[in-house]
Amino acid sequence: MLTLRERIGSLARLGQIFRQAAGEKPGEEDHALYDVLSKAIIRAAEENLWFTEPFIRSALHALARMLDEEKLRQWTGPYRLPDEPEHPRTVGVIMAGNIPLVGFHDMLCVLISGHRLLGHLSSKDRILPVAVRDLLTALHPGWKEKIQLTGEHLENMDTVIATGSNNTSRYFEYYFGKYPHIIRKNRNSAAFLTGKETPEELGLLADDVFLYFGLGCRNVSLLFVPKGYDFAPLLHTFSEKYGNLALHKKFTNNYRYHRGIFLMERIPHTDAGFFLLREDPAPASPAAVLHYHTYSHPQEVEEYLYVIRNEIQCRVGNLPGWQAFGSTQQPEPWDYADGIDTLKFLQFAE
Repeated sequence: MLTLRERIGSLARLGQIFRQAAGEKPGEEDHALYDVLSKAIIRAAEENLWFTEPFIRSALHALARMLDEEKLRQWTGPYRLPDEPEHPRTVGVIMAGNIPLVGFHDMLCVLISGHRLLGHLSSKDRILPVAVRDLLTALHPGWKEKIQLTGEHLENMDTVIATGSNNTSRYFEYYFGKYPHIIRKNRNSAAFLTGKETPEELGLLADDVFLYFGLGCRNVSLLFVPKGYDFAPLLHTFSEKYGNLALHKKFTNNYRYHRGIFLMERIPHTDAGFFLLREDPAPASPAAVLHYHTYSHPQEVEEYLYVIRNEIQCRVGNLPGWQAFGSTQQPEPWDYADGIDTLKFLQFAE
């Protein structure tokens, strides 16, 4: 059995290995584990061209922040998690594969709560979760019986957490509706701009937009800008920081494809050289396309966001209650996807 203290301790050690793989020099005792993760990074980047090594390391750096031991204690404290759940369950976790280790937080919630993880690997992200399992097992042998990963259909689970597209969510509802479940659909993130943002803030916004090629639900895909907004400073900053995405074949293919569609159908847009800026209020935009919507008063933005609230993951900008620029891909342990408290669900789902 792994006690809560042991679970937190080994997960915090995992965070240290993540931090080293993201750029920090490993200590002598960590070299073997560092090598396991380094090899997994190379293999994952070879298998999925959307998973570039710099972006994998960015994801690991963000997860390392999440796995800070004091944060883990602060997060779990209010739940009064026991050393062993009264009713241990096998939790089936169906992981998406749009960005590196996107399913990690669900893994973390299951494991820190003391339940058994039965993870279904995405074909797009098969290597990194297995490396996480191997690292945890090396850190404490008690994890071996707690973690099972597979690419096959899930069977013999008690509870399900599934993340996918709007289409796959209907499949999940059909097959897993009989279990206590959390089923997530597509979401996107939005940013509020006034035109008074500093170059530093625009640079941080560029991270919110372009990290992981904009493929995550926490990536900003819709900008709210005031009427008459001058896009020149934003476009300059975005190009300075992420113009090298034009060298990425898959991203550039998306850029060229949508540029061709926009030109043929005479859809007004701004060509930034590596991505396209289009006026469109839809919160979801294709890779290499960024939407914007104009406003006359901030209240208009709040009213529109209320209408599309079930499609929005993060809101960034200098408004009360909104996240700071550059923070969307730096979630804390208590930042739950779709606002659903996963730990609470795991405590009470029977």
